[in-house]
Amino acid sequence: MLVRCILAASLCLFAGLAEAAVPVLVIHGGAGVIRKDLTPEKEKLVRADLETALKNGYAALKSGGSSLDAVTKAILVLEDSPRFNAGKGAVFTHDGRNELDAAIMDGATLRAGAIAGVHRVKNPVLLARAVMEKSPHVFLIGDGAEAFAKTVGIELVDPSYFRTEERWQQLQEALKAEAKNQHSSLGRAIHYGTVGAVALDSAGRLAAATSTGGMTNKRWGRVGDSPVIGAGTYANAHCAVSATGWGEYYIRAAAAHDICARVEYAKKPVAQAAKEVVMDVIPKLGGDGGVIALDADGNFATPFNTDGMYRGWVDRDGKVHVAILGD
Repeated sequence: MLVRCILAASLCLFAGLAEAAVPVLVIHGGAGVIRKDLTPEKEKLVRADLETALKNGYAALKSGGSSLDAVTKAILVLEDSPRFNAGKGAVFTHDGRNELDAAIMDGATLRAGAIAGVHRVKNPVLLARAVMEKSPHVFLIGDGAEAFAKTVGIELVDPSYFRTEERWQQLQEALKAEAKNQHSSLGRAIHYGTVGAVALDSAGRLAAATSTGGMTNKRWGRVGDSPVIGAGTYANAHCAVSATGWGEYYIRAAAAHDICARVEYAKKPVAQAAKEVVMDVIPKLGGDGGVIALDADGNFATPFNTDGMYRGWVDRDGKVHVAILGD
């Protein structure tokens, strides 16, 4: 009897190990990379940031952490870097301010948290996660979001923390072009520097998170797709997506959810589903950009229809990969 119990326990343990998923992490630092502006020095710095984000996020996965932990840790690195349009490197609004948005979603439970229009939150992804885990709500904005941040101990900084000279000059260029009527204030003078991450942990759970400073020269409290669940950020048991691009079109297409719906209901491979939305649905509406998408088997895709997209991944073998341009 004892031998039989030991054997049964051993078989259960073996089955549990066999069913463990192999962790995968995919990140992006924004689409719309302009080849001519990518100097060797800038490329080196960007690649280093992406590699650090991947290593930090993957370390969480390898130590038994959740997919939520992985996407959070990866995005923290990118928010703290001045080279991406999120956190420290956020772009400026028409009025010369920084308005930050972020979202996170747990695919296993469909819990989600999002924030928009904050000015003093050092790491928006942490506040989005706090909304999900420590409030009864999904989406908080502006002053209310920052008031909530104080109650849960999220670090607030002086707005000057987010200023970088590069982003300030981008605003000045946009304002000059606007004055010459070269394009509208909500036109294509956009820097797609949004950051995002999707992850699969050893328990087979998926998560997605996205953080952004929005659109250069944006007005009137504009909010894009990044914090909108189902548009720029979405995860369920089958698929996780983080998007980057012209947010108005991703909202109209419910792009992130559309990709996951094609995976779940149409049984399409995640690469096909992502490609159909990014290369067909979004351009037909008039938008552009890209996504990172990951399924529950660890398959992933990084399609984009712009000059490039800062992106990276840690594959099933634990190898770190970083890419920027389309070729």
